[in-house]
Order: sequence, then structure tokens, then C-alpha cells
Amino acid sequence: MDISLFARGFLLGFSIAAVVGPIALLCVRRTLATGFVIGFASGLGAATADASYAAIASFGVTALASVLIDQRMWLRLVGGAFLIYLGVRALRSLPASPAPDSGATGLRLAGAYSSTVGLTLSNPMTIMSFAAIFAGIGASGLDLVVGVFAGSAAWWLVLASLVSRLRTRVTHRRLRWVNIASGALIVGFGIESVVAGVLQTN
Repeated sequence: MDISLFARGFLLGFSIAAVVGPIALLCVRRTLATGFVIGFASGLGAATADASYAAIASFGVTALASVLIDQRMWLRLVGGAFLIYLGVRALRSLPASPAPDSGATGLRLAGAYSSTVGLTLSNPMTIMSFAAIFAGIGASGLDLVVGVFAGSAAWWLVLASLVSRLRTRVTHRRLRWVNIASGALIVGFGIESVVAGVLQTN
């Protein structure tokens, strides 16, 4: 393994994942509501999607990249609609007593993971970002892609770990406000995505 390429990919994946957006809000809310395992599984879904797009950009899979970019309108619309759905659910949900991590069944883990994979993949312009960055640093390859995944996963591990430590301090009332605030922001991100998709049709 080329440690230098891996390190570059790690830093790139970590920095991209650390940008506050709807996935971060989902991870925080899920961690507070259900514990570290579900929150981290959500983050791993995003890391998988980031690494997938990094691989497409790195290995020059132009046909697949072109298809995804050509369909970006529908991806934005579908992803935005799903964000709105998740945001409305958060706004309407009443906080329950924090569930232990042991309650994270395989089905719930799969749902948390797959939902963030889909949401992160709904922004195909990420391919262009990775392609531009890889061109800028003059590097590509498997070691770089693995580094992107590791860096992104590391960020979600840190975030889920920190948030899980706060669970015992979050009261029922505070969790309700978290639901309202995160739900409203997620709906906002969803509306922004839908509007961007509609504008691309004009």
C-alpha cells in the first residue's frame, strides 16, 4: 500500500465528511435517539457512498459518471423528496426514552446504512468534486479510494462517539427540540435539492 496516497485520501475523506449537511444532522439525531451503533451505521453509509464516487472519479469510469450526471435532476428530486420525508418525520416524532445500543437490530442497522448510502449518492456532482481534487493533487488509485473511505468513516466514528456521550444529558424536552431543529433543517435541505432539480429542467 502507498501510505502517502492513503494519507491523502484519508484527509480528503475526513474533510469532506466533516462538512455539516443533512447526513450529519441525521447521524446526530439518530445517535441521540437510538445510540452509537445506529448513528455510526448511518455514517458508514455516507462513507461508502463517498468512496464509491471517489472510485468512479479515480478509475475514470466515464460512462457511469456520465449517466449519473445526466440523471442528476431525478437524483436531486428523489433525494430531496426523501429528505423532506425524513425531516417531516423528525418534526412529528415524539422523543421516547433513549434506547440502548443493544436494541439496534440487523434490520434497523441495514435501514440506517442504506438510507444514507442512497441520500449521499443522490448528489452525483460529488463525482466532479472528487475528479477535480484528484486532478489537482495529481493522484488516483485504489489506495487513495480506500483512504477516502477510512477518513470519512473516521469522521463518523468521532461524531457518533461524541454525540453518544451526550445522550445521558439530553432530557426529553431537549430531545424534542433537537427533533424540531434537525427536522426543519433537513426539510430545508430537501426543498433546496428539489428546487435545484426543478431548475435543471428549465
